[in-house]
Amino acid sequence: MINIVLFGPPGSGKGTQAQNLIEKFNLKQISTGDLFRYNMKNNTELGKLAKSYIDRGELVPDQVTTDMLIDEVKKPTDAAGFIFDGYPRTANQTEALEKIVKDVLKADISVCLSLIVEDEILVNRLLKRGETSGRTDDSNEEIIRNRIKEYYAKTAEVAELYKKNGKYVEVNGVGEIEDIAGKLYAEVEKIK
Repeated sequence: MINIVLFGPPGSGKGTQAQNLIEKFNLKQISTGDLFRYNMKNNTELGKLAKSYIDRGELVPDQVTTDMLIDEVKKPTDAAGFIFDGYPRTANQTEALEKIVKDVLKADISVCLSLIVEDEILVNRLLKRGETSGRTDDSNEEIIRNRIKEYYAKTAEVAELYKKNGKYVEVNGVGEIEDIAGKLYAEVEKIK
């Protein structure tokens, strides 16, 4: 079983490369954003609980997110593993994910793949995307720079944990999509 934590700041091409990895290795993507939307839209108990925090302008506690994740990995799948996107973001979430994968899937996190792109390139990519996406958070340079800064601040401790375990790999996220995908495939092949 291949279990990948996929990192990349906004504009790094993470969404595109996640799809490439999913198709190449028959993986199932678990995105915390998608889990929140699904649970709230379907009015599940966890969705109602998450919404109660969001409606008060509070952060949803890690345990609620973790419980959603547990429910998702328990669902039957014919995938050869998972890509975790948007989780973990903290040391506590990293420990929780390791435990979920070990206890529920009887496996380990195989690798943390991190797409590395210079900030100026990220800003330019996002501003360009903002011209066509309609996303307001992609059309304001100050907001973009803050999102990038927040990403680094939040993921630094998680990256350090994976580095200590020898499971952290940085991949240059600049270049042709196919070339970047090839580099990611090569890193996954090393762990198969």
